[in-house]
Parts: sequence; structure tokens; C-alpha cells
Amino acid sequence: MNPRFAATSWSEPTASLARAEGRLALSFRRRGEITALGDLYQQGCAKARFPKVEAGAMTCAVTLNTAGGLTGGDRIDTAVTWEDGAAATIASQAAERAYRAIGPLPARLTTRLDIRAGANAEWLPQETILFDDCAIARDLRIELAPDASFTGIEQVVFGRTARGETVRRGSFRDAWRLSRGGRLVHADVLSLEGDMQARLDRAAVGQGARAIAALVHAAPERGDKLAELRNALGPFPLWGASEFDGIIVARLLAPTGADLRPMVIAALAVLRDHRPLPRVWQI
Repeated sequence: MNPRFAATSWSEPTASLARAEGRLALSFRRRGEITALGDLYQQGCAKARFPKVEAGAMTCAVTLNTAGGLTGGDRIDTAVTWEDGAAATIASQAAERAYRAIGPLPARLTTRLDIRAGANAEWLPQETILFDDCAIARDLRIELAPDASFTGIEQVVFGRTARGETVRRGSFRDAWRLSRGGRLVHADVLSLEGDMQARLDRAAVGQGARAIAALVHAAPERGDKLAELRNALGPFPLWGASEFDGIIVARLLAPTGADLRPMVIAALAVLRDHRPLPRVWQI
């Protein structure tokens, strides 16, 4: 077993049906003026590809789930290390899909990001689309060096509204933990169960939104990023952005995934200094 995953344990009972399982571990290291792939470990349905670096962009790794989606009992572990001074982006090939769960176990996605001294890390997966009766639990933990930078996003779409889909039943749990210099500086947990559509309709929860995104940006030199971000999001109706302890946090809400996308692009343009988005985002 790869040592990056040696501490992972699963307390739930074993799924009775065959389920997808994947493990991906990779690292980036600085080589002169460029960032290159260091180590790579792939197992099961979790894979990574490395497209050519575009002008103005950072080195990029594109993750993919060859199982074609998630259902109850699936497990995917991802571990990424940015070594000292490395600058790289992690993106996903396409939107992830969480299908109906059969049985008591949720799909579990565990992600560990280790960002070392002077590194610049971007975690930019595309949206996760939830289907009725889905069950999914995600756990994202980031270890950030005091002088390193991190920009991350997670997006969720509750049913494909263009096809008239709704998510009346299911469970979704999304947990973030960001530590800087060994100290926990940001924690956020979103948990929805049962009739997700009814819960999102509540004014204090989603005001009828069917697509949401959470963004976190932490960097030693922030300038006026918060003001720039608020200006960029000004034309859109549902969002909030704040800064504390050197971290900018934003949450975006939209009626559909299509409405969410321009909000996300506008926010990332500011937080990423207008570097081009990974090409997979543009397909």
C-alpha cells in the first residue's frame, strides 16, 4: 500500500455489492524555473493526466474517475503534495456525478493537500451533480505552509434543472479543514439530508438555489483581493464574501448550474490574477 494512504481507515461495514475504489497520489516539484511532476501513484478508478502547459498558466494535472460516476459504497482517496516553490493546478476532466445509492453506505471522497514553503496550489475541480437518492460524503483537508498560497473551489449542482430533475431524497456532506503552519484556521461543513430541494428553498439556507459553490483563497500577499472580488460578483444576486485571519472565503448561489458558471469564472479570475482556466473547464 502506498504510505500516503496508510492512515486511512473505514469504519463502515463492507458494501455487499461491487463498488468503485480509487487511490491517487502525486507530487509537484520545482525544477529551475518550471514545476514538474514528482511522484505519481494510481490505483483503481482514480487517474491523472498531464496536459501541455498553456501560455500564462501553471503546470496542471487533470484527474478523472474512470468508473463514470459515484454511487453508495464507492471510495476515492486523493493526496497531492506541492513541494517547496512548486506552482501547479489540479482540475477534473469533467463534472462528477453522484447517482442513486443502493445500500447504507455513502460514496466517500477523501482529499489531502500538502502545500509546502513558497508553493502556489490551486484545487479547481469542476462541479459535482447530485441525482435523486444520492449519498455522498467529501472530506477535504489542506496543510498550508505560512508563506504558501492556496486557491480552492467546490461546486455542487442539485439535479439537472434543464431536464426537470430534482433532488427530493438523499444525503450530502462536504467538510473543509484548512491548517496554516500547523494551526487550524478555517473549517466549514455543509450537510443536507432528506428533501434537499425543500431545504434549499428556505431563505436561511439557499433561497431556492439549485447550484452552489464555496471558494477559499489564502496567500501571504492579498492586496485588495476582497474588494476586487466583491466588485466582480456585484452584478450577480446571491453571494457573500469575507476575509478573516488572512483568508478570503466566498459562497455563491444560483438557480442552475449554467447560472453558477459565470459567477465562478468571475470570482476565479480575480483570485487567480486572470490566469487562463484549465482547458478542461473550457470544453
